[in-house]
Amino acid sequence: MGLSEEYVYDEATGEWVPAGEVSATAPADGVEVRDAVGNLLADGDAVTLIKDLKVKGTSQTLKRGTAIKSIRLTGDPQEIDCRFDGIKGLVLRAEFVKKR
Repeated sequence: MGLSEEYVYDEATGEWVPAGEVSATAPADGVEVRDAVGNLLADGDAVTLIKDLKVKGTSQTLKRGTAIKSIRLTGDPQEIDCRFDGIKGLVLRAEFVKKR
């Protein structure tokens, strides 16, 4: 009765797939996201801002060198989703970050 294989939920297709199939392939949508210097980014990576960025909708500015932890890829090759204190739904352009 023991299933030894693990399954992972694929949000793109809405199906449970064997973990071996997911890790052996590229991202499900095939989009590669690269930072300002060409490093390949993945979900969970930490990045650093390479320039000061004014956050739309707030009076806050994120300063150069600010560390952003645990990013998520959005499926767009130029955008990453991340969290930062006091800012919900922060989306950054990959051209303004560098992988740590």
